[in-house]
Amino acid sequence: MKLLIRNLARTTTEVELRALFEAHGAVQSCALVIDKKTAGSKGFGFVEMPGLGDAKAAIKTLNGKDVAGNRIRVKKAGTKPGEAKKERGKRDGSGKE
Repeated sequence: MKLLIRNLARTTTEVELRALFEAHGAVQSCALVIDKKTAGSKGFGFVEMPGLGDAKAAIKTLNGKDVAGNRIRVKKAGTKPGEAKKERGKRDGSGKE
């Protein structure tokens, strides 16, 4: 399950973020979103956990937790706008987007 983590301190590193989630299970991937102009964190990122139960436990435990002075928000990552429409077109064979 892919998780969206918001309201991270801009000083939080990917290593710290990964360690936070590895306490709840295996982490498949971890990425902070980086500002291209400043090369600094934008304050949010994504963690992918292969175990559904582990991911749900991480959400329950970490959502609202204080990390580096910020109260983080953790939830299941949704699809990007327009992606669901593209996927439907591929599945039904219409090719419509």
